[in-house]
Amino acid sequence: MPVKTHLIGAESILESISDGVFTVDLNWRITYFNRAAEEITGLKKDEVLGKLCAEVFRSSMCETDCALRQTLKTGRPIIGKTTYIIDFNGNKIPISVSTAVLRDSQGKIIGGAETFRDLSELESLRQKLEGKYKVGNLISRSPKMQQIFEILPAISESSSTVLILGETGTGKEVIARTIHNLSPRKDNPFIALNCGALPENLLESELFGYKKGAFTGATKDKPGRFVLAHKGTLFLDEVAEMPLITQVKLLRVLQEKTFEPLGGTSSQTVDVRIIAATNQDLKQLVQEKKFREDLYYRLNVIKIELPPLRERKEDIPLLVQFFIKRLNRIEKKSIQGIEPEALSLLMAYHWPGNIRELENIIERAFILCQEKMIQTTHLPEEIVSIKRFTPEISDLKKNKQEMEKEIILKVLKKNNYNKTATAKELGIHKTTLFRKLKKFNIV
Repeated sequence: MPVKTHLIGAESILESISDGVFTVDLNWRITYFNRAAEEITGLKKDEVLGKLCAEVFRSSMCETDCALRQTLKTGRPIIGKTTYIIDFNGNKIPISVSTAVLRDSQGKIIGGAETFRDLSELESLRQKLEGKYKVGNLISRSPKMQQIFEILPAISESSSTVLILGETGTGKEVIARTIHNLSPRKDNPFIALNCGALPENLLESELFGYKKGAFTGATKDKPGRFVLAHKGTLFLDEVAEMPLITQVKLLRVLQEKTFEPLGGTSSQTVDVRIIAATNQDLKQLVQEKKFREDLYYRLNVIKIELPPLRERKEDIPLLVQFFIKRLNRIEKKSIQGIEPEALSLLMAYHWPGNIRELENIIERAFILCQEKMIQTTHLPEEIVSIKRFTPEISDLKKNKQEMEKEIILKVLKKNNYNKTATAKELGIHKTTLFRKLKKFNIV
């Protein structure tokens, strides 16, 4: 009778808690299902008892990485592992699970028990926080980038020309695409052209197109980037590299919305928003007569200056996780993150190539990583070598002690080796001074 009372009391407790609880026998059939489990899954106890747990939960772990199976195999509990289940209505529910072995009164294993907690509210909060730090494919928590995030919606709604300034690899094209994707033009083309990658004659034909017979080899009409970007956005990267003669023609398009293809005799009208970008100082180039002043002012209607990665290092953990998540999706892997020591090396690096360099390094590490976490061994030499030049804690401690010894000697000499006066000037007790004199072997 006492045993029965104990079982009733335990079941009463399990029925009152907010975590879902279920148990299985050694054949993986559900033997217990509490009230919270019913509420989270939308299934009734009578519907699931005796069924295989994988049929009931349809979890992301069921097929390959079952936490309960691992516990029954090793005898060790698992605490707080995250996954998701599919509820009665087919919705994904994020949960955390904890597992344990079930034994009878003689200690024999008779099954397993699992508790699971609904993380839907936490996931919703996480998404809200992520939304604060993310706009399109832009992700940042740095104050400078947050200021840009705040004005991006207003910039996107307008049709004004935008000039994006920033070092190579800071994400100028990502910003341009984000502006386009948030704009009323989002359903129309986004066309990009690197003005520094083409020779002068080819750049002009790429921008404005040409008519059949315009030059040798022009056997048919070819539309330029302006025509291809009609009703959409044309992104001119490295606009500072544009030759002066082409700058004149670009200025006309910005002023009059018209242009003539090479070999053409009539003007064409286009509706294109221009977003230009450069890593150079356009003001300086204007002074040096290498960039037209009138074009500069036409481009510089709305200016966005992107900070280099070394000025927004607080974004490195966010960016690393973003790249890992994206690579997991592309490569069908399940790398969970990066080891703290490896992350600290990334934080210490000076990033001359900015976000593009970080992305390349994470992609390299991702390919080399065969574990769950990226480690220092997966990072390139230029990152790992930072460690060699970083003072060890023992070195810092030694330097501090040498400095302390030097100060004590200096004050001692100043006070003619009067220990009481020395202790008073140092602001320490006399016995503390004696202890330090003995420690530093000062007579």
